Amino acid sequence: MKLGVVYHMPFWHAPDGALFEIEGSFARYVDSLAPCFDEVSICAPSMQPPPAGGTRVRSQNVRLDALAPFEGPRQFYPRLASYSAAISRWASSLDVLHCRVPTPAALPAFVAARRRGIPIFLLVVGDLHASLPALPYRGVKRFAFAGYTALEECALAWMTRRALTFANGAALAVKHRRPGADVVETRTTTIAAADIASRSDTCNGPVVRLLTVSRIDPRKGLRCLPAAIAALGRDGIDAMLDIVGPPVGSPGLAEQAAIERHARELDVGDRVRLAGPVPLDRLLSRYSEYDVFVLPTMPGEGIPRVLLEAMAAGLPVVVTRVAGIPGLVTHGHNGYLIETPTAEAVAAAVTTVCRDGPLRRRLIQGGYQTARAHTLDTQAEQMMAIVGERLGLSLTCRVRAG
Repeated sequence: MKLGVVYHMPFWHAPDGALFEIEGSFARYVDSLAPCFDEVSICAPSMQPPPAGGTRVRSQNVRLDALAPFEGPRQFYPRLASYSAAISRWASSLDVLHCRVPTPAALPAFVAARRRGIPIFLLVVGDLHASLPALPYRGVKRFAFAGYTALEECALAWMTRRALTFANGAALAVKHRRPGADVVETRTTTIAAADIASRSDTCNGPVVRLLTVSRIDPRKGLRCLPAAIAALGRDGIDAMLDIVGPPVGSPGLAEQAAIERHARELDVGDRVRLAGPVPLDRLLSRYSEYDVFVLPTMPGEGIPRVLLEAMAAGLPVVVTRVAGIPGLVTHGHNGYLIETPTAEAVAAAVTTVCRDGPLRRRLIQGGYQTARAHTLDTQAEQMMAIVGERLGLSLTCRVRAG
C-alpha cells in the first residue's frame, strides 16, 4: 500500500542518495508512519543546492516526488496551474493520501485524490486566521495575506467535512468540528522513547541558560525576550538566552533584526544569541545544555512540538496559555503557564522557576511523564489504528528496527 504525503517543508537528496528535510520534525513524522505502508511518497518542494545541515529520513521505503521550489503562497499561486498538474499526476499513483495542513499544496492533491476515490486523512497543525492579528503587514500586504488566509480557511473547512481529520490540540479540534466532520484530537511530537532524559534538576550553576526553539516570526512573540533578560538581570538573576530557529520570510528577517536591535539598546546584546537553525538530530542533544525553556508564543499554534522536546530533555517549560497549549501543559505540574507574551510575564515566571526548587523539580518530573505518553511511535500507532478503522484500510505496522 502506497501512502502519499503532501506538505511545503523542503526536502533534498544528498550525493549518496539519502533523503533529507530542512527542519527535521517532518522527517521524523514521516519516519513514524513509514512502517505501516509498503511505500511512502512525499510530494514537497525540493531544495537546490542542498544545504549543509538537515535531518535524514531513515526509513528505506520513503521517496521524494519533488515539486519545483517554493517558500510559500506568494511563490505557489502564480504557478498554480503547473503545480496542480504535477500534484495531480503524483496523486494518481497513490492508495492513500495524507495532507498536513495548512499548506497551499493540499487542495490540489485533495481534489485529485477525491476524484479518483482515494482515501484521504488530514493533520491540521496550525491556525492561520488566529495568527493574522500578530502579523506586521500593513496596507496591500495585509489585505493580500488576509485574502490568502480566507482562501485557506474555506479550503480547509471544505476538506475537513470530506475527510478524516486529526487536529493538533483541543483548540484546533474544536475549531474544525462541525456537522459532518470527523475530527480527532492528537498531539504532534518528534520525540522517541530514547530521547527522554533522566536528570532531576537544573539551575544549579551561576548563570541560568535559557533556550527558545522557534521559527523567527512575528506570530511567535519573541521580540519581548531581550527585555525579559534585562529584567532578570535587574532581579539578580544572571541569565543568557539562545534562540534557535530560522527567520521566516521578510517578516521573520525584520523580527530578527528587531530582536537584535532591542538587545543592543537594553545592553544585553552579549546575553541574547540568535543561533540560527539547527537540524533536529543535533538539536535534541543540545536541550540538556540549558536550564529553562521559554516560548512566549501568540495565538495561531496547535501545540508546538518543541514543548515535548524540552520536557523530554528535563527542562522546565515556561509558555503562554494560548491555543492548544493548555491541553498539553498543566500549570504547576509539567510547565509554567503565563497569560500574556510580555517581558514582565516571562521574567516573573523564570524568576519563580529558578528560585523555587521544589516547583522546578516537580515541573521536570511532570514533563518526563508527559513526554513518555507522547512519543512518535505512540502517536503513529494511535493515528494509524484510527485511519485503518475509519477508512477501511488493512494496515499492519512493522516493528521499527533500532
